[in-house]
Amino acid sequence: MTTVRVRLTLIYSGLFLLTSVVLLVIVNTLLRQALHARIERLVAPLPGQAPVASAAPAGGNGLEPLPPLSELARDLIHYQWDVSALAIGVLTLVSVVVGWLIAGRILRPLHRITATAQRLSLSTLHERIALTGPRDELKELADTFDAMLDRLERSVEGQRRFIANASHELRTPLAVQRTAIEVGLPEDVGEIRDTLLVHNHRIEGLIDALLVLSQAEHGLQKRDPVPFHEVVRLVLAETDTVTDAVTVTARVEPFLVHGDPVLLNRLVTNLVDNAVRYNHPGGSVEVTLAGGVLTVRNTGPEVPAERFGDLFAPFRRLHTTRGQGAGLGLSIVASIAAAHGAAVAARPNPGGGLDVAVTFPAGVT
Repeated sequence: MTTVRVRLTLIYSGLFLLTSVVLLVIVNTLLRQALHARIERLVAPLPGQAPVASAAPAGGNGLEPLPPLSELARDLIHYQWDVSALAIGVLTLVSVVVGWLIAGRILRPLHRITATAQRLSLSTLHERIALTGPRDELKELADTFDAMLDRLERSVEGQRRFIANASHELRTPLAVQRTAIEVGLPEDVGEIRDTLLVHNHRIEGLIDALLVLSQAEHGLQKRDPVPFHEVVRLVLAETDTVTDAVTVTARVEPFLVHGDPVLLNRLVTNLVDNAVRYNHPGGSVEVTLAGGVLTVRNTGPEVPAERFGDLFAPFRRLHTTRGQGAGLGLSIVASIAAAHGAAVAARPNPGGGLDVAVTFPAGVT
């Protein structure tokens, strides 16, 4: 890939070479014409004199006769061409080096802007380019970029405050409602009481899932070293597989992820919960963490080919199961993985079920 610096260097050197060649041709052509005109005037006979046959002196003084003036002029022109070509070649190399340095100096603000943009995340939105120097196009570009970061930082902070406020405002009335149902309703309306509690828990789960999804999509405020293998073991220890008679097996190797432990716990929980929920009695779930790749493989119903693209879309449920969720499980997994720089891939297993793999960046084991 040809960079802008290389192109600028080639343009500078090409312009120098072109102007130098044009100057060389013009100077040497004019010099040749001037020499020939001068020689013609020197050898031309005066009125009433015989033409001069040779410019060499007569006599036997032992000296070699001088060459004709026209031959001296031709040798001078050839020497002038050789010296000029050599000088242009050397200066062209110098122009390449100088052009490379000048282009680098001109593009230095662009490198600074690029480095800042690559370094930015939701936890570093406070950084600015703060380019100094003359008020030119590059300074204007840097100031525009800084102004955009100001607006983006204010927007992200506003959304974070909204998430925190919504979390409090939505959870409180639901907790009050649940308490009223559990305490206020008499025992003889047990079926209605249980139905209301089920819907209450479902709404709480939906709100919690939406808040987690929103937090994951807005990135991580900070990253801490998290022993991911311990997170996986904790989730597996808390997984309830007795009701559905699903066998869960695991093979976990040590792996360190730099991220949010709460979100990572939710990622593993959603994967294992989906693998258990969308299964059949007597089925199995295999959880593997090796080489920075978390793989959750389960048995279960087949996923239709035309529905495979909906796996990670929010509010999409491929199968109807008991205690079904809101269809946010795998979409939350995808958002949390993206926030940690991980990639998620899924493929159907022969005979039914899914194989979901989350590949994390290289970490410290």
